This record gives sequence, C-alpha cells and structure tokens, in this order.
Amino acid sequence: MSSSTATTAATESSAKHRGDGSSRVVVRPTAGGALHVLGNVVTSLVLVACLAAFLLLAVGPHVFGYRTATMLTGSMEPGISPGDVVVTVPRPAADVEVGDVISYHIPIEDHRVETHRITKVVRGDDGSVAVQTQGDANEGVDPWTATLEGDTVWQMTAVVPHVGKAIQWLRAPVVQHGVLWSALGLLVVLGLVRIWARDGDGEPGAGTPETADGTDEVLREPAGSER
Repeated sequence: MSSSTATTAATESSAKHRGDGSSRVVVRPTAGGALHVLGNVVTSLVLVACLAAFLLLAVGPHVFGYRTATMLTGSMEPGISPGDVVVTVPRPAADVEVGDVISYHIPIEDHRVETHRITKVVRGDDGSVAVQTQGDANEGVDPWTATLEGDTVWQMTAVVPHVGKAIQWLRAPVVQHGVLWSALGLLVVLGLVRIWARDGDGEPGAGTPETADGTDEVLREPAGSER
C-alpha cells in the first residue's frame, strides 16, 4: 500500500468515527497561543485597573460629590500611609465630634489642607466651630486651633491604599516620556506583526489555521468528495 493510500484510508476512518463527513485534527495549545492568552489577560487587568482609577478620581467626585486627596506624610499612620488616597464627604460643621478625621485648611503658614483627627471641639456663642487636631502618629496636638469656615466640613469616609503612589509615579517626567515612546514603539511592532502575518497567510503551505483558544485545527474533507 502506498503512503498516499494509507493517508486516505486514515482520513476516511476518522471521518466515519466523527459521523459528520469531515475529520478534525486538534493540536495541543502551542507556546505562542498560551503567551497570546496570557497577554490578553494581563492587558485586560491593566485596563480594568486604569478604568477604576479614572472613575474614582475623575468621574466620581463630579457625580457623587466626594473629594479625593493623596496623603503625602506619615502623620496618620498606620491608618493612612503616604501614597494612600483619602476619600472625604461633606458633613455639617456643627455635627463634628472628637475622633472624627477631617480635611481642612490650617490657619497658619501656607494654609495647606491637612487631614488629621479631631481631639477637641470648641463651639462659640455665635455658632462658630473651632477644632484642635492631631495626627495619629504624632506625639502632640497640632500647634493651632482652626475655625471651620462655612457650614460644612470634609470628613474622611474611606482610604484607598497605594493609588496615590501610582499617580505620582505616572506624573514623573521620565515616566511620561517613557510611556509615550513605549506606546509608539508598541504600535510600530504591532503594525509589522500584522504585515508579516498577512504575508504569511498568502503563501501556500504557510501553516495551519489557529483557533481562538490557541490550538491549531485542520479540517479534511472525506475522500471521494466532489470539488
């Protein structure tokens, strides 16, 4: 029996077992297919993380009315560490109590925003509210008494760990330039890969088609079929 006859007989036998008039040879996933799937998973996770951060920091404050700020010092450790994002919501200033963590403008120096815990509340006869605060990691109270301005104060409601570090890292000039050039290089590589893939598909015998799950699949028509 010649080799071509043996191949035809094997194909016909496989087709009979399948019962659908065709034979299918499934090859185990190749290394390239596995890397392709892994790359898709990693890319999806990165995109989801970026989308979540965008919604939290850019969209959420306008829709739900909260504020976000990145903690720069360790004065509130271990509850709030440098690089954590503090989420605050408005609350009536008249309702503040000892133990609340609030974000407010300090009354001295550069009037920066500080996020510390209230240790004392002083209510004036005119309805004014003043507070003394202290960082959880500090030994003493802050050297000022701050009068809360307006009818509301921003009270901490949640802490998102490490997001601020990622934001600061992305804002670094070196990283921004690196991301830009990396993105351009990736676009060039993807374009070349697509061109080479098209050239390879146009050549006879260039390879077997690859399925969506990274396996190579070959369909053969049963012997004797008309074309």
